Amino acid sequence: MSNVGQMMKKLQDMQARMTEMHEKLAATELTGVAGGGMVQIVMTGKGETRRITIDPSLVNAAEKDVLEDLIVAAINDARAKVDAEAQEQMGKLTGGLPLPPGFKMPF
Repeated sequence: MSNVGQMMKKLQDMQARMTEMHEKLAATELTGVAGGGMVQIVMTGKGETRRITIDPSLVNAAEKDVLEDLIVAAINDARAKVDAEAQEQMGKLTGGLPLPPGFKMPF
């Protein structure tokens, strides 16, 4: 019976560490860039976009399509960084144990 008690304690500890990790990720800001830094997107570790910075040289009606493409690229870059940070934090939490294929963070 003590094994079950120990397992429950470990699960509770892991849940507390996971909650802490989610809070840390929510407070983390990562920046995605495109066009050599001409477009920057700041995103939280939970995937919330906080800021978009656009180089003034891109604000030209004739370059609208380029600007739109760079914004999408910067968002995707920021999202990739958010995913990498979440995976790194989860690796720390699980002690480096590999997660099942397709496992996603719960947010």
